[in-house]
Amino acid sequence: MSAKIVDRIDPFTNKASIKRKQKRSQGSSHYRTKDHSELTALPQLKDTPPAEQQDLFIKKLQQCCVVFDFMDPISDLKSKEIKRACLNELVDYITATRGVLTEPVYPEMVKMIACNIFRTLPPSDNPSDFDPEEDDPTLEASWPHLQFVYEFFLRFLESPDFQPSLAKKYIDQKFVLQLLELFDSEDPREREFLKTVLHRIYGKFLGLRAFIRKQINNFFLRFIYETESFNGVGELLEILGSIINGFALPLKVEHKQFLTKVLIPLHKAKSLSLYHAQLAYCVVQFLEKDATLTEPVVRGLLKFWPKTCSQKEVMFLGEIEEILDVIEPTQFQKIQEPLFKQIARCVSSPHFQVAERALYYWNNEYLMSLIEENSNIIMPIMFPALYRISKEHWNQTIVALVYNVLKTFMEMNGKLFDELTSNYKADRQKEKKKEKEREELWKKLEKLELKDKAKLAS
Repeated sequence: MSAKIVDRIDPFTNKASIKRKQKRSQGSSHYRTKDHSELTALPQLKDTPPAEQQDLFIKKLQQCCVVFDFMDPISDLKSKEIKRACLNELVDYITATRGVLTEPVYPEMVKMIACNIFRTLPPSDNPSDFDPEEDDPTLEASWPHLQFVYEFFLRFLESPDFQPSLAKKYIDQKFVLQLLELFDSEDPREREFLKTVLHRIYGKFLGLRAFIRKQINNFFLRFIYETESFNGVGELLEILGSIINGFALPLKVEHKQFLTKVLIPLHKAKSLSLYHAQLAYCVVQFLEKDATLTEPVVRGLLKFWPKTCSQKEVMFLGEIEEILDVIEPTQFQKIQEPLFKQIARCVSSPHFQVAERALYYWNNEYLMSLIEENSNIIMPIMFPALYRISKEHWNQTIVALVYNVLKTFMEMNGKLFDELTSNYKADRQKEKKKEKEREELWKKLEKLELKDKAKLAS
């Protein structure tokens, strides 16, 4: 039965479920010019006398600047294979041979890399309902060549002979900016290479570090406030995780602002699940560096707490627990009240995964010690929600977890537990009394209305 017929029968059928999106292969190669002559295989570097190797190396680099259209699978087959073999040879050559990174080859190497990897990324071929966790990504058609170019770039940067003082003439701010734009590639294999390359550049070019941080900051701000679309958020956060790890103390104002103005607002994006693990790691790294940032971070997370998405709530609860694992007792006291009001709301959630994740906090030994030290504040916040759930919740697993928490509270501070129980019961009695009075009042009003109607009828 065709999809159109199904739609006519049941207009509520999810079209995405009828036809699973297949892995697509497209690419920026589609947007390139095809003006080039057929390539001719050059002699092997290993068969060439050492004195002639540099010239041949440069010729091979220049030959590899020719870019092919991979959207046409049968065009230029011979030339494509010559270039692929040449790239493979270049990778092996700079890996195994010492002394090849002489000054004349630096511009040629960077030019070859730039010719191949820098290109206009095509507009997204994925529909708006694309889910990276369910659907296959669009893959770069020219990957048979690109993979070797990235491999070559990495071996170049990691070579013991690599000299940043020579390379910085060519690997400059413009080059880095173009590299960052490639992080929007839909091909995860390319983003993985880019992540390692950028990390190596950050490590070797001290003069580019501030620029790289600033540009990542700009990419994130555009993602948060304008596009909400950028494929490489997770990879850039992964790089930042190790950068933050290396920050010197005391932290600069610039770094603290990046945390509060960029990393915290990144939590509000719809696609949070794609990069949440890396984001949470960055946040925790900051707090391990400077405990005084705990309060603004937790209050920021509470501000952006999801209202309608249970999956995001579970993620937030997981991140808060990671923060609580490294929190200092003095900082805990500053945020315990607003935090546990939110946890009480999560425990009361009709979505059992949210409630379950919140109740798992009581399995955390360090958190339990903090709760015990501050039981006079936390217990009154949590008790009404827990007591009500123990009587009313639909899910027996949640009820069992709640009983365990109530039991823990009773053992923690029996006197306060008894007070809270009697106060809660007294409050419930008052509520029931008010409800009864309200019902009786409505009955009286109904009787009066019936009498008035009877008078009017007579």
